[in-house]
Amino acid sequence: MTQITALMTDDHRSCDEAFARAETAASKSKWDEASVALEQFISALESHFDAEESFLFPRFEAATGMTEGPTKVMRGEHAEMRSALERMRDALVRKDRDDYAGEAETLLILMQQHNMKEENILYPMCDSQLPAGEVSAALGERLRAGAQ
Repeated sequence: MTQITALMTDDHRSCDEAFARAETAASKSKWDEASVALEQFISALESHFDAEESFLFPRFEAATGMTEGPTKVMRGEHAEMRSALERMRDALVRKDRDDYAGEAETLLILMQQHNMKEENILYPMCDSQLPAGEVSAALGERLRAGAQ
């Protein structure tokens, strides 16, 4: 695994852990805990999305000239996931465990499919087209700043 791929894949796993904490709390009807955990997950995921959308994707597009390819698809999937997150927030406000579980399952499937495409296709393409050391260092800084 190369630098960008490794860094961003590790961040996917960190987001997955935050997602699981929120899902576990909601499944036990621990609403306050679930709400805090969901907000932590959303913050981590938004930090990840921002690192991609405002930094990694524009550099990849500039290096390859591909603006209608994988980065466009990933941005569209980010929008779908953001919509699912809003529905999850709403379910928590209503303390609807079943609705939350359904939305969480939808988001989990979206994330799994999305992450597979990034980890197996887009990130390796970024590693091959970009100065990986320089880019991964800047991405790491963005991810750490977003996590605080």
